[in-house]
Amino acid sequence: MIALSQIKDPSDIRPLSVEECEELADDIRTKIIQTVAQNGGHLASNLGAVEITLALHRVFDTPRDKIIFDVGHQSYTHKLLTGRYNAFDTLRTYGGIAGFPRRTESEYDLFDAGHASTSISQALGMARARDAQGQNHHVVAVVGDGALTGGMCYEALNDCGNSKTRLIVLLNDNEMSIAKNVGALSKYLARLRASAGWNLTKKNVRTKLSRIPAVGQPLYRLVHKTKQAIKSVFVNEVDEGFFSALGFRYLGPVNGNDLADVEKMLKQAKQLDEPVVVHCLTKKGYGYHRAETKPEAFHGTPPFLVENGRVSSSGAESNGKIAVDTLIQLAEEDKRIMAITAAMPLGTCTAAFEKAYPDRFLDVGIAEEHAVSLCAGLAAGGMRPYFFVYSTFLQRAYDQLMNDACILNLPVVCMLDRSGISNEDGQTHQGLYDFAYLRHIPNLVVLAPADGKELQLMIRSAHRSGKPCTIRYPKSAEKLPQNYQINEFEIGKWQPLRKGSDIILLATGTMTAAALRVADSLAQKKIDAEVINASTIKPLDLECLSRVFASGKPIYTIEEHVLQGGFGSAVLEAAAEMGERPAIVCLGVEDRYIQHGDHKHLLAEVGLDDESIAQRITNSFIKEVKNDG
Repeated sequence: MIALSQIKDPSDIRPLSVEECEELADDIRTKIIQTVAQNGGHLASNLGAVEITLALHRVFDTPRDKIIFDVGHQSYTHKLLTGRYNAFDTLRTYGGIAGFPRRTESEYDLFDAGHASTSISQALGMARARDAQGQNHHVVAVVGDGALTGGMCYEALNDCGNSKTRLIVLLNDNEMSIAKNVGALSKYLARLRASAGWNLTKKNVRTKLSRIPAVGQPLYRLVHKTKQAIKSVFVNEVDEGFFSALGFRYLGPVNGNDLADVEKMLKQAKQLDEPVVVHCLTKKGYGYHRAETKPEAFHGTPPFLVENGRVSSSGAESNGKIAVDTLIQLAEEDKRIMAITAAMPLGTCTAAFEKAYPDRFLDVGIAEEHAVSLCAGLAAGGMRPYFFVYSTFLQRAYDQLMNDACILNLPVVCMLDRSGISNEDGQTHQGLYDFAYLRHIPNLVVLAPADGKELQLMIRSAHRSGKPCTIRYPKSAEKLPQNYQINEFEIGKWQPLRKGSDIILLATGTMTAAALRVADSLAQKKIDAEVINASTIKPLDLECLSRVFASGKPIYTIEEHVLQGGFGSAVLEAAAEMGERPAIVCLGVEDRYIQHGDHKHLLAEVGLDDESIAQRITNSFIKEVKNDG
């Protein structure tokens, strides 16, 4: 028996027996549980995918054969089998390995994953590249049933089935994405799962009949002739259903936590020269009782105690909870208000709204484009929809926001959670781009609260405005230093929080509290800084800007966002439009992707921690004074 620590690449597990691999699967689960308990991460999805990952690397000749994981939040076993055991303890930590596949880590990682419903399109592209170059390897897309609620999957399936490109799609069906799966496809897959019982019964009948001397085989052939008719009654002709209509051969369902059965099915799929779906039924959280019983709680979990499952709390108040609690209060006053989410009721805290107003809550699955157009339809029909979504995922619905909501100036409010630097999930989850792709859309209001109190005020103000609006906020509620309170908010009006005679700090969102701390630090260096909370990104407070430009003081914009197209860019544009040429320095994130790590380290890396901001302003101010002298 080989130890998990001895596995350098998948070739080490191919000579092992099934029994040895089953023991290895136990070791893998133990390692995953211990590491996630220490670092946080995606637990339930990874525990359910151990056997299918082992089977994939045993049946296929990776890395020559290509395996592409959708989302990638089930790739921990894959990392352990591809030479990353010694680095696994660094999972999701600053400078350590990522929680998702990353091409820079391994030749076995083909894409930098993180968003759902993309793997079939990517795999189809690689399969066609193979065919165009006269190659003959296999390409496999591993996709969850939750990801199949996303429209991209159907576009890819339809394209592949129409062209009959040789491709294997392993459907990891655990009946749960981030939240309980919703929609017609979920019900269809439930019928497919029923056929697992049919297949087991068929196997038992065949075995027993074959043991009857002389008449056993004729009896089985008679039963076999009638099986499709019987099956259509009990399982709705699943073998000739949805996937067949799209041009795929359907194999399954098979118990995805039974290594031998999965390997047998994958070997069969390898022999077929056509598109194939291999349907594996797995149990999310398999091997850790608490994750099995509460898979949604252990989907993306902070560090926890293995013995009781109790998570470690940061103690910080959640902006999502503040936003949803405020909306619940507002919904009591206005019966038109609805809350919508895209498979994220727990992450966005909208499960509380569902509990309060179940008839006014919608979870549309992993379908952000549909969600925004749905909100437009709700608004056009007289409702007041609030779409709760992570900043990084609203990127997927840009076209719908522009054309379906904003052209008609409909009262659709998008609540952008996890804005700014998004910590341990890394580059695909950084909410650093929303100002740039939102503020140029006509009719759209773009807001960024300085703290939880201002977030509450913004929600009510957005409701009164009746305009399309986005409100961006980080996961944890910021707290302004003592003596600074925000008790009122008006769209398009900024709030001076601290007076100063030397320089002006225009800060937005999370950087407002940072600017106040930095101002205190600068005061010790005899630099007196005025701080203005610029919480409306669009429309800008032109009256305030006119005063700021006329002051002649050096101006520093500070934002937890990329500089290109961000808040600082908006201020520079306003200066040019007004014919002003003030001294403006923009502080934000440079033109680069930000990897994973804790917020403190990442802020320091991009120069947005308090010390770095203070030092950059000091250096710039001294240089400005010298030039004036």
